[in-house]
Amino acid sequence: MRRRLLLLRVLAGALFTFLCMGILSLQYRLSLSPQGVWLTPKASPLSPKSPELQMQDIFIAVKTTRAFHRSRLELLLDTWVSRTREQTFVFTDSPDEGLQERLGSHLVVTSCAAEHSHPALSCKMAAEFDAFLASGLRWFCHVDDDNYVNPPALLQLLASFSPAHDVYVGKPSLNRPIHASEPLAHNRTRLVQFWFATGGAGFCINRKLALKMAPWASGPHFMDTSALIQLPDDCTVGYIIECKLGGHLQPSSLFHSHLESLQLVGATQLREQVTLSYGVFEGKLNVIKLQGPFPPEEDPSRFRSLHCLLFPDTPWCPQLVAR
Repeated sequence: MRRRLLLLRVLAGALFTFLCMGILSLQYRLSLSPQGVWLTPKASPLSPKSPELQMQDIFIAVKTTRAFHRSRLELLLDTWVSRTREQTFVFTDSPDEGLQERLGSHLVVTSCAAEHSHPALSCKMAAEFDAFLASGLRWFCHVDDDNYVNPPALLQLLASFSPAHDVYVGKPSLNRPIHASEPLAHNRTRLVQFWFATGGAGFCINRKLALKMAPWASGPHFMDTSALIQLPDDCTVGYIIECKLGGHLQPSSLFHSHLESLQLVGATQLREQVTLSYGVFEGKLNVIKLQGPFPPEEDPSRFRSLHCLLFPDTPWCPQLVAR
């Protein structure tokens, strides 16, 4: 009787061992690829590669005022904004039914004053910055209402930067850093110097850097910071990035304002430029030098002619340009 019990225990133990081996063998086979190679269980990577940058990842903010709704904005809506409709938001100071019909929710009417003062300009920049943070997009680009934005060139430039780095890119309006007095405790001040990208040519900031700027730039903080150093909005952006965060402006010659001689930009270089402008500089009309298709009388800014050069499939462009 004892021998039978012992034999049953041995057989039961052997059966259990074979069963465990079978389960382990099955798990092993399931972990093999069709080619018989061991597959390591996939884990979430520590730093996943960011997807390729697309235009829909970019938030483009256009700053304007009531006085320029007709003379400037309608030109932009007919040209480059027609190619970036979903990415472009216009920030103004007054309601406008005509613009509202064309832009819908992309027209942002702020409570900022309709004047060209430091507080009014900083008020709009604060609204732009907060709207960008709320959007969740990857890049913030600010331009003025006298800028032409070249979408393919903009995308190419921003895609060239590593998402792992803080990026602030634009064109300085000065050939030297600007100086400012920074108030300190006990009625003391210190002199600081920093580079900034002029808002008149446009500039871009990636989200990684923008989030770090939030303590000085989000909500009411931007206007407070601007008032602290008594400088306008574009200078305030440079101050926050360079003096508060230790970052640096990456200067780019692909951005242009009306405060430079635009005729120096060659016709063969126009496709490469990120922004262009028009206006009066040193008492003379300052526009890019571009032959046709529209005469200067019909297209004094040259933006329509430029748009047809870049996008000849535009319906209102002369057929000769489309060939």
